Amino acid sequence: MKRIVEETNLTGLDALMGEQVLLLCGNYFYAGKLTAVDKTIAELTDASIVYETGEWSAKAWRDAQPMGPGPTFVRIQWIEAFRRGK
Repeated sequence: MKRIVEETNLTGLDALMGEQVLLLCGNYFYAGKLTAVDKTIAELTDASIVYETGEWSAKAWRDAQPMGPGPTFVRIQWIEAFRRGK
């Protein structure tokens, strides 16, 4: 099988720009589309607080509450782990 591979120099959160992500922070988990990142802040659009993930293999979070219109900003220093979202 042949694949087209695009190589980038992006790593970390920068590599996930424009994708659905889950940010696992000290107090809460945040899910949404990663729309901007700088040295101190990650910006999510259509963000939710994920109170209960459920099974990691499930197609949706068990309990995710939308945070309303407009972007949500998360401090980078509070992010303990991150991954692509569902």
